[in-house]
Amino acid sequence: MSKRESIGRYNLIIKKIRKQPATFQEISDFLKRESELQEYNLNTTVRTFQRDLNDIRSIYDIDIQYDRSLKVYYIDTEQHHEAYDRIMEAYDTFNALRLSDRLSDFIHFENRRSLGTENLYGLLHAIKNRFRISFIYQKFWEDEVTNRLMEPFALKEFHNRWYLIGNDVSKNQIRIFALDRLRNLEIGKQTFVRNQAFDVNDFFRDCFGIISSEGLQVEEVVLSFSPNKGKYIKSLPLHNSQQVLADSDKEILIKLKLAVTFDFVMELMSHGADVKVIQPQSLVDEIKEMYKKALQEYR
Repeated sequence: MSKRESIGRYNLIIKKIRKQPATFQEISDFLKRESELQEYNLNTTVRTFQRDLNDIRSIYDIDIQYDRSLKVYYIDTEQHHEAYDRIMEAYDTFNALRLSDRLSDFIHFENRRSLGTENLYGLLHAIKNRFRISFIYQKFWEDEVTNRLMEPFALKEFHNRWYLIGNDVSKNQIRIFALDRLRNLEIGKQTFVRNQAFDVNDFFRDCFGIISSEGLQVEEVVLSFSPNKGKYIKSLPLHNSQQVLADSDKEILIKLKLAVTFDFVMELMSHGADVKVIQPQSLVDEIKEMYKKALQEYR
């Protein structure tokens, strides 16, 4: 049995059990149906299944447990891993693409440049083992290419782009670098001692997007959305502080507590006439000014 078949079986087992607890027979029948669909031999035996559970625990850090009273296998809901969700997305996409003989006839891909994901594995290795890294970097608004020496702390995703957060050694300060503008990554042998006081979740807690709220005041922001757009905002909150203040057929009113950064302002602008800023007044004035400048471009 190939490694590809084994990995495929692992993912399908997790997918089946995450949907709802299942008996071994139900899992076996599910794998049999998937074998016919995917043209892989994904069938299993009790012995192979038990070995698969050990591999899943080792590879994915997901412990599939057995309820003897109900005779079903299940995953504890407290074991939810966001990273696993992304793995499943990638696996589902891979299978869909593999089954298409002529991709252009069935799938329309977005035309976009590299997102720098080729460096994800190396960066994660450096972060985990606390290796200093070096790379060359070019900002969008500058022609100059700079050499960087960095102590990597974490990776963050925002709007389909990946960003590296860490200590810029030459400046001795926390900096953020976009992976799609990073080139010639070198992982050094010199290790570093990470500042235990730094927490990436705290660093971005009061901001929207990738721009840090450091040095900015946290404000209460109240927004009025049109009913249709508001439903989208309720299902995919703008920020973890989001609260729904009112929900009617005229508007959906939400409140956020965050620092108003450029990323956040751009997000509001992207919703156009579907959103109105109620407070703070400083943000109302900023949005008004941006619309005035935009309107002047069409005169």
